[in-house]
Amino acid sequence: MPIYAYKCTACGFEKDYLQKISDAPIKTCPHCGQDTMKKELSAPGFELKGSGWAATDFNGGHKALPASHVKSEKK
Repeated sequence: MPIYAYKCTACGFEKDYLQKISDAPIKTCPHCGQDTMKKELSAPGFELKGSGWAATDFNGGHKALPASHVKSEKK
């Protein structure tokens, strides 16, 4: 289940809630009692690991050069 961050626009109270995607959004602030709780955007909580495309292609690591830049061996 995802964790959602909420903030009350009336009093500024902030809290994270563990909810199902199908659950209704929380509206009532537990601190001031007003219906002013708003869901905030937050960073996703996952990390790509391993040697897949995310680690090798977008990590700023090895850059492939065109064939014209590769030195050929002399015999």
